[in-house]
Amino acid sequence: MKPEFLPKIEVFSDKVKAPPLGRKRRIAALLPHDYDRTDKRYPVIYLQDGQNLLEHRSPFGNWHVDHRLAEMAEHGKGDVIVIAIDHAEQDRIREFSPPEVTKFGVSVGRQYAAYMVEVLKPYVDQHFRTLPGRSHTGIGGSSMGGLISIFSGFIYPEVFGKMMIFSPSLWLTPKIYFQAINFFNPFQTKIYLYAGGNEGANMIPNVQRLKAALQRRGLDGSKIEFNLAIDPDGEHNEARWGEEFPKAVEWLFF
Repeated sequence: MKPEFLPKIEVFSDKVKAPPLGRKRRIAALLPHDYDRTDKRYPVIYLQDGQNLLEHRSPFGNWHVDHRLAEMAEHGKGDVIVIAIDHAEQDRIREFSPPEVTKFGVSVGRQYAAYMVEVLKPYVDQHFRTLPGRSHTGIGGSSMGGLISIFSGFIYPEVFGKMMIFSPSLWLTPKIYFQAINFFNPFQTKIYLYAGGNEGANMIPNVQRLKAALQRRGLDGSKIEFNLAIDPDGEHNEARWGEEFPKAVEWLFF
């Protein structure tokens, strides 16, 4: 990785309203390394769990998204803006839970999804050179972050045309398969699903079940394109998701 290709990181948490639980936390834009030298507009992906995406801010490792983007940029494939949203620490599960999940307290997942669509995205589109249309807008995350990304894509298909879903916590909400079958999406949508074989006995079957449910829904007109990546030896950790990130970005956007 050449340092000159590292993205420019702009933290703007102090300029935009905080997520629904109201805690100030870091929200950052990772801009292409040559952003200030061009007038280009870029696709955007909104990623959850910002603490785990770059630098050394998580006890569980991180994706090194900044390094991954630099490596992609060296090969002409890093032209995307990443919005990294820090999670709510001890309230992370509540914020990332769909409404029917109450075992950890009252869910604010629907409010969090609305925040991304009604507050965060308008700010990003106004202050950065984005391609604002749904075909250039993605959402993604891993584990609980993957679960809230699926849910957000379900309820706002007119906003998110791409989903990057790594090792989602589907065990938490069995209803999501029925939601998927009832999911109405008249738009072309791309979904990159990843699961590892060393993430518990149910991870790969759950992801395959979600894909099958969405494919059944697609029989009546939805236009959903999948890339299902299975790593038999994959573990449930940030390092493995970081390895998958460039593959997912390239398939989703390039």
